[in-house]
Amino acid sequence: MNRNEGNKLNNNKNMICDLETGVCGVAEDEEMEVIDFNKPKKSINLYYVTDPICSHCWAIEPVLRRFIEQYGDYFNVHTVMGGLLEKWHDGPIDPANGIFKPADVAGHWREVGEHSRMPIDGSLMIDNPVQSSFPPSRVFKVIQKNHNAELAFEYLRRAREALFAFNQNISDKSVMIETVNKLGLDGEYIVKEAEQPIGQQLLDEDFDLTRSLGARGFPTIIMINEENKGVKIVGGRPFEYYIDGLKQILNTEELQPKQQPSLSSLLEKEKLLFSKEIEVMYDVEQSDLNAFIEKELTPDQYQKQEILGEYYFTTTK
Repeated sequence: MNRNEGNKLNNNKNMICDLETGVCGVAEDEEMEVIDFNKPKKSINLYYVTDPICSHCWAIEPVLRRFIEQYGDYFNVHTVMGGLLEKWHDGPIDPANGIFKPADVAGHWREVGEHSRMPIDGSLMIDNPVQSSFPPSRVFKVIQKNHNAELAFEYLRRAREALFAFNQNISDKSVMIETVNKLGLDGEYIVKEAEQPIGQQLLDEDFDLTRSLGARGFPTIIMINEENKGVKIVGGRPFEYYIDGLKQILNTEELQPKQQPSLSSLLEKEKLLFSKEIEVMYDVEQSDLNAFIEKELTPDQYQKQEILGEYYFTTTK
């Protein structure tokens, strides 16, 4: 290294070459540090029993995402379709919530959206109602079979965005095709396969699993350990509730969560995030959200838009 190069290094506070420590880079206090690179063994199976048109499943997306991001090294996630609505009929569908016909859903969905701050329009259930949750569920299963669980889970997310926030009928064939196409897959081919007997066969397998797990409502999250003992959590619950369930099933008081991903990497991965999802992931107050966004992202990394009184952020990449 010549004198000029040495001066450049010394002038750069991020690149320090220290003769005493023998370190080029940011100096550390510890001369020797023991680091454990072993990830916890994935000894838990987590079953997430859900449905594409389940409003309370949409509401728990912020908490569920953070739980999987930070504690996913402890468990394998299995997303299971539960079959919320085969078809409308003359009898009550969900009498506890006053739902007898499609139009009854709109008000219930709006309440869930306002309470959770995960936006739900719901007016299509008056104008152009979803007739069955089975078609998008079958598409989910075909993607899961032909590709992988990650792509199927992304399809589920995109379908829910389309339904709840952007008021599209996700049981409509053209909407399903478009949603699959956005994943970089052949939407027409996959939707056509989902309409074949194999589509319902795959879905029936999930229904059998749902019954064997004892899940009767959505969302239901069941964590089962190697001794076949489980914890069942029904409905939306606070973040800490899921952590406590995981501790119980692992019989431990200590868990090692991963650091939350940076907002830039999370947005790049998820493509679209609502305000509530960012607030929950990073423990940010609603009033501090804009300052947090400006600190974590550069203006060319995202677009900010508003829907139903809530902000959402999309990646520009």
